[in-house]
Amino acid sequence: MNIFIDLYNIFFFVLLALALWCAWKISIADWRRRIIPDVYLFPLLLIGLILNVFFSWPATILDATVAATTGYILAWIIGLIFEKLQKDKHTPTPIGLGDVKLIATGGIWLGSMGLAVALVFACLAGIIWGKHKKQKFIPFAPFFITGGILSLIIMTFLI
Repeated sequence: MNIFIDLYNIFFFVLLALALWCAWKISIADWRRRIIPDVYLFPLLLIGLILNVFFSWPATILDATVAATTGYILAWIIGLIFEKLQKDKHTPTPIGLGDVKLIATGGIWLGSMGLAVALVFACLAGIIWGKHKKQKFIPFAPFFITGGILSLIIMTFLI
């Protein structure tokens, strides 16, 4: 019986390590090229689903599904609004579809409360970074992933 518990824990930590690797690759790609590759995003989403279904961590599957759906729809609507308000149609939109999919993935990982914390952190940190560096466009993924990790730490250890 003890061997099953050990395998269960090993599988859990292997999934977390893979998720961290995917998050790192997403952050690097967005920082360098302003693109979030699906080749890393979809495994991150799948790992979040596996953790929620089989490990009930960090959120319930219902909360994670609601957070992912709500986050996707709201980010998509905000992206459409920015796109319609944009005067120069040749510049890239401030919120891309990769960012929208990343927010949905964050909803699966964090649930509704955790997603809200991660988004607040990401937006505040991004605004501070953009003002400090005097940049008009900033990569969102590194700030969101950092906010997501902080949100997981807060939800796991403090709440």
